[in-house]
Amino acid sequence: MSDAFQPIRIVALYNFTPFEDHAVLREPLLALCEAEGIKGILLLAREGINGTIAGSDAGMERVLEHIHALPGCAELEIKESRAPEMPFRRMKVRLKREIVTMGEPNIDPRKDVGQYVAPEDWNALISDPETILIDTRNDYEVAIGTFEGAIDPHTKTFREFPEWFRARKLELEAKGKVPKIAMFCTGGIRCEKATSFVKAEGLDEVYHLKGGILKYLETVPEEDSLWHGECFVFDQRVSVKHGLEIGSFDVCHACRAPVSAADKASPLYEAGVSCPHCHDARSAEQRHRYAERERQAALAEARGMPHLGVPQVKTRR
Repeated sequence: MSDAFQPIRIVALYNFTPFEDHAVLREPLLALCEAEGIKGILLLAREGINGTIAGSDAGMERVLEHIHALPGCAELEIKESRAPEMPFRRMKVRLKREIVTMGEPNIDPRKDVGQYVAPEDWNALISDPETILIDTRNDYEVAIGTFEGAIDPHTKTFREFPEWFRARKLELEAKGKVPKIAMFCTGGIRCEKATSFVKAEGLDEVYHLKGGILKYLETVPEEDSLWHGECFVFDQRVSVKHGLEIGSFDVCHACRAPVSAADKASPLYEAGVSCPHCHDARSAEQRHRYAERERQAALAEARGMPHLGVPQVKTRR
């Protein structure tokens, strides 16, 4: 479906900027989003703002104008796409310690980050045999798509990345190597912290994909692409493909893992109750509870009412 027939504008945004009192920013921002029919999730912390929101073009313009006016947010990092339907059920503005949680308090991307690489220059960098390519996302994201030759750290959360990298660095140093490192993530924000962390660990030649996978999939023609699979996104679309077309994956409401057509064909799959990734890790009592939640959600949908008991994909984050 062309953009002209997709009425919902989706904006992923972030900005590292010091908010003196981020808590006072919450209520005005939430009230404006709700008044304009904007849904999604925004995170506010002392270090800045991060999130994904969706709504009409007019409503989005007013909300973005408000965010641009926040201290230090004139140069907000934004990536846009469109969808035929609203990908979120409600609007949340949450206060956090970090806008992307790494757990390294001395890392400040405003002071030092890796070198940005434009999507059109990315293929040349990662095709260099001297480049070590690292996917900084979590295991369930990497599982449905990544770049050719990328290392998967097998992390469950971004908090695990520093420990993984330090161990990897020791291995390389034992071999006498000073590597050239390229990193990537969904929209670019995790790499702001990841490259800042890696540079703080003493490595200088560090690069990251500007705009993340989403910008690459939007910019680079599929025939020239080194991306394989689909890209997990934190909303009801679940995944996107080249050109930011909506992907083929669903999400398991029991464990939040992305599920493929093959997963759904498994006898272990029951919509809203279990999938091959979580069936054996859940008790019969838990599956019964999930089934009741799914039944209530179906009843609410039949009445045209939102049912808040069905978890959004965002909660996995």
